Amino acid sequence: MVRQSVKFGLLIVYWSRPLSVHSHQSTPQKIVIANWKMHGSLKQNEQLLRGYLAELSTLKHTQVVVCVPYPYLAQAQQLLSSTPIAWGAQNMGKFERGAYTGEVSAEMLLDFGVQYVILGHSERSTAYCESDENIADKFMTAKQHGLTPVLCVGETLIEREAGVMEMVVGKQLDTIIRQFGAGVFAHTIISYEPIWAIGTGLAATPEQAKTMHAFIRSKLLQSDASIENSLKILYGGSVNPQNAVQLFSVNGIDGGLVGKCSLQAQDFVKICQAAEDVSEAMAEQSLL
Repeated sequence: MVRQSVKFGLLIVYWSRPLSVHSHQSTPQKIVIANWKMHGSLKQNEQLLRGYLAELSTLKHTQVVVCVPYPYLAQAQQLLSSTPIAWGAQNMGKFERGAYTGEVSAEMLLDFGVQYVILGHSERSTAYCESDENIADKFMTAKQHGLTPVLCVGETLIEREAGVMEMVVGKQLDTIIRQFGAGVFAHTIISYEPIWAIGTGLAATPEQAKTMHAFIRSKLLQSDASIENSLKILYGGSVNPQNAVQLFSVNGIDGGLVGKCSLQAQDFVKICQAAEDVSEAMAEQSLL
């Protein structure tokens, strides 16, 4: 479905559903998403986005997405329209409209060409007491409006040390499956983000990430095998230029959700280039 919006005196035409995720044949092998969190200013954002564009406009096998704070969606739309880089939001409300002070609806995001929306990030669950049920409602609302949810799941350090990480992540997924069925995960992105790795500089090992990604994929495909080709599972949690190649080379890791390192153009470019290099190698290997 094509939508139109007029911003900054320009007629901008965009797809309300991102083609790169919804068409398996054209889907890039990796997806790298920048999560700016509560950072930025108009001046800083322009410098950062232009830094991205200078280096990332020619990637062939990697979809780059930038999730910015709400006030900067118009700026992202202005600077990124007609470029290969997509933009998204970091949250949204579950309601269509009404007396919900401070909330932002899916339709409002679509007015700014948003294609992706992060949901269930642990920082929001912790600071704003978001429940799994509330996240599930947001997830379904996003799907109903043609947005691609980037659903964050993960365990705390205490839960990992207790060996219950699969039970914890499984419960987070089950909240959605019970209400809506596993089929809703088609054309969806899941980001496995161990809470103990977010912003700490302590990333999961490739083996830890591989095990959890395999668990998530297996759980969902056992419920509905038809989603296999349209489900992407990313890793998030202290992704940096030093560990990106190692993580992205793991079978079952489809890319990354990047926090702190997305605020420095040079670091983020290196991470995206790592994804591209791994994707190119995979593409070449598939032709052999």
